[in-house]
Amino acid sequence: MSDPSEQNERALHRQRVLKGGAILHGTQSEIRCTIRNMHSQGAELRVPADVAVPKSFLLYVSVDNIAYQCELRWRTGDRVGVEILGTEPKPHWHYG
Repeated sequence: MSDPSEQNERALHRQRVLKGGAILHGTQSEIRCTIRNMHSQGAELRVPADVAVPKSFLLYVSVDNIAYQCELRWRTGDRVGVEILGTEPKPHWHYG
C-alpha cells in the first residue's frame, strides 16, 4: 500500500478496540494477546515479540464469546496483523 489515499480509507474502516483475546492453536495451546483494532476482515493484535504466532489459529474473544478463524498476514515486533476468515464455536477445552 503505497498510495496514501488507500491507507487513509483503510484506517477509517478500522474500529479501535482494546480487548483481551486468546490465540488458540492445536489442542490446548493458548497465547494471550490484546486486540487493538478490528474490522470484519481483519484485526491487529499485540503479542510479546518473543512469542511465536502460528500461521493459522482461532482468536477467541471472551467478552464477545466469539472464536474467529484467523490467518497470520504480517508481524512487526509485538504487532501482528491477521485476516479473519470466519467464526466457529469456542473449543470445548478452552476455559474462557
